[in-house]
Amino acid sequence: MKYRIEVENIKCGGCAGSIQSSLSNIKGTEKVDVDIEHEIVTVSSVDENAHDIIVSKLADMGYPEKGNNNLLAKAKSYVSCAVGRMNASMS
Repeated sequence: MKYRIEVENIKCGGCAGSIQSSLSNIKGTEKVDVDIEHEIVTVSSVDENAHDIIVSKLADMGYPEKGNNNLLAKAKSYVSCAVGRMNASMS
């Protein structure tokens, strides 16, 4: 099953790295792609019921679905982005 989710607050490779790392840990996830320019996350999963789990995890990280953005989500996304950048520099 492939899920294509339009989200808010993706700004750079740090954001993309955090999203890929976090969503890859969800059981059944096979592939995670992040389109930074269009703020689209595409997840391939063997779990037919993974959509809600993916959307919830993205929101927890500060990347809610389009139209659901707020100040708290923006703040969370900055933290997730920073973590992604730090992890990339350590690799």
